[in-house]
Amino acid sequence: MAAKGYFVWYELMTTDMAAGEAFYRKVVGWDAKDAGMPEIEMAYTLFSAGAGPIAGMMILPEEAKAMGTPPCWTGYISVPNVDEAAKTIAGKGGKVYREPGDIPGVGRFAVVADPYGAAFCIFTPQPGDQGWEPAEPNAPGYVGWHELYAGDGPKAFDFYRDMFGWESSSDFDMGPMGTYKIFKIGDRDFGGIMTKPAEMPMAAWNFYFNVPAIDAAVGRVNEAGGKVVNGPMEVPGGSWIVQCTDPQGAFFSLVAPVK
Repeated sequence: MAAKGYFVWYELMTTDMAAGEAFYRKVVGWDAKDAGMPEIEMAYTLFSAGAGPIAGMMILPEEAKAMGTPPCWTGYISVPNVDEAAKTIAGKGGKVYREPGDIPGVGRFAVVADPYGAAFCIFTPQPGDQGWEPAEPNAPGYVGWHELYAGDGPKAFDFYRDMFGWESSSDFDMGPMGTYKIFKIGDRDFGGIMTKPAEMPMAAWNFYFNVPAIDAAVGRVNEAGGKVVNGPMEVPGGSWIVQCTDPQGAFFSLVAPVK
């Protein structure tokens, strides 16, 4: 199975799957196809980059709408045992929004939240599934960075460290916005954790999709009906980022090695 603590899947819950497919095909360059899984009794689209699928898309469930959940991206973190991990998360003060359940032929998952409000999924592949490896850092179409706007940045970092084995790589002082804590898995940086700005309504994970150049990607976002909400801006290390919403309102980001 995938090593513990890696994000191994990303999922868009949206209000318009056809529009979502058209948008991300254009902006990120993904291929898309129906998952072909009648046993899950719902439409599910697979987004692919490079060697194979990296993300999925589904209609925002009615129960999620009832809880006030907007269209959004969610990440799946690999764990050895979903049931045990869900109990541990609840015991640490987190929430279990959807109890562990099976995805036929794929694995077992649960929808949870950390103790400071950010939702994510935990996932264990079916036995014998050994095929997953993290993509290269700048591989086009893959996720190049994972960013948590946390209810409490330092405490959230401690939770994910204890839960998934993430390690501190470095801290970046953002002045009035506080400390940006970069985390690593093994010897590679995978993302950052910060306390969310006061104007942000809820804690959330944000995912940065790799594109070749940021200005061209901004043009595609605008042409396809999305909105740029922050950037473009250069970040330490020389990459360029932009933060956006898609036409249905889901928040996402893009990262590129050049402007």
